Amino acid sequence: MSQNAIVNLDGQTFEFPTFVGTENEKAIDIAKLRDLTGYITYDPGFKNTGATKSAITFLDGEEGILRHCGYSIEELADKASFLEVAYLLLNGELPTQSQLDAFETAVKKYTVTNEALLKMEQVIPTSTHPMSELSALVGLMEGQYNPDETSENILRLIAALPILAAWNYKKSIGEAIVAPDQSLDYCSNFLKMMFAKPGEDYKVDPIVSKALNKLLILHADHEQNCSTSTVRLIGSSHASLFSSISGGILALFGPLHGGANQAVIEMLEEIKQAGGDTTKFIAMAKDKTSGFRLMGFGHRVYKNFDPRARIIKKAADNVLTALGVKDPVLTIAQELEAAALSDEYFVARKLYPNVDFYSGIIYRALDIPTNMFTILFAIGRLPGWISQHMEMMTNKDPIGRPRQIYVGSPERAFVDIAKR
Repeated sequence: MSQNAIVNLDGQTFEFPTFVGTENEKAIDIAKLRDLTGYITYDPGFKNTGATKSAITFLDGEEGILRHCGYSIEELADKASFLEVAYLLLNGELPTQSQLDAFETAVKKYTVTNEALLKMEQVIPTSTHPMSELSALVGLMEGQYNPDETSENILRLIAALPILAAWNYKKSIGEAIVAPDQSLDYCSNFLKMMFAKPGEDYKVDPIVSKALNKLLILHADHEQNCSTSTVRLIGSSHASLFSSISGGILALFGPLHGGANQAVIEMLEEIKQAGGDTTKFIAMAKDKTSGFRLMGFGHRVYKNFDPRARIIKKAADNVLTALGVKDPVLTIAQELEAAALSDEYFVARKLYPNVDFYSGIIYRALDIPTNMFTILFAIGRLPGWISQHMEMMTNKDPIGRPRQIYVGSPERAFVDIAKR
């Protein structure tokens, strides 16, 4: 039974409605709080603020649950392809075989080289971070296509991001680009564009392709995180889908968000350079005065084990075994993982390895450059961004406009510069 929340302010009593979500999430509707009371809420980082109602993703950090449209992330990662999950996020239902075939065919239709974008990509300096380049090129897509062709642009974006990422990589190593291969699936095509030499009869390792498929699924959507909220906020001004996704890419760029898996490898490199003594760094991580922090452990949302980490740990183990990788940095990672899973300090604080830790390990094993890790995150997150943007537009959500508490100087008179 719904009930009202009672708020007492300045000698007056106000009632605000409450409601409950599908998974028993409780909320107080304060949409009219300022109009009725003159007050606003103060919530740094919007940690307790529900800015929208969404039917896309359910996340319970305390219980370690992640579901998309009702389907558990464990089942999706185990049984679905990335494009199957993309279809689910965009349509709210899993596709039939004929629907999936049609969707894959439609994506392949747009998996082509855009010569105008390629020319623009080639003049971007190689010193530019891949995420900055990706954001710029996605923004420039608006000038290449009609922004009103929504369904076509969704397909264009899903098809284009792996191509743009491969262009960046090939440019960084001074190799000619490899054209998309329409005969391959989404993940295999990306791997071929990345690692094949022009004209080479390149064979995609199925274990690697399967691991990449899982990684993209695990990143597909994650509720109202920083980049998703950015996409929705930009889109709320009725900016184009291209502009909204471009902004989401830049939000993902930061080391506290998508850049976390890059930070993991940089930390491992730091440990290697210092001699590789993991026990020393484990001790430093426990010492709050050391200034050292273990990257890729714990999660600000999951108070238990990150459910995505359980899945990707198996994929990481399979990739390392299959490829027979001998890398001291990855050996250090495995030592840190073992320590964190058994050390009472980390167990008691639930500082388990998270998805960023394991994804960084896999990308490293696949020889993907560290500065491109977040690009892979963006490719995976794209369907989530698009579905969130679509939902916001369909629901006719108002333009985002957070309030603030002003703490600056009170009103004062202007003083002529000669008297200051």
